[in-house]
Amino acid sequence: MLARANGLAHARLGIAAPKRQLKRAVDRNRIKRIIRESFRRRQAQLRGLDVVVLVRHGVLALDNAALFRRLDKLWNSLSKKCEKQFFS
Repeated sequence: MLARANGLAHARLGIAAPKRQLKRAVDRNRIKRIIRESFRRRQAQLRGLDVVVLVRHGVLALDNAALFRRLDKLWNSLSKKCEKQFFS
């Protein structure tokens, strides 16, 4: 994940899920759908940030529940790190 302050009252999301990493469209769509839903649940916590999620190889080995858990950990660490860095 990459993040930067955006100066707005809400968070925005970008997803980079390249065809090179996820060959099938159904796989890309599943991963992007899960990322968007996870972001929607945490959007208020990430206020004022632009976030780009970079999809890496190995993500297809995770089922939906494991992917949600991994994203939750990433959102938590990102919000803590950015709270200190951008909004102190």
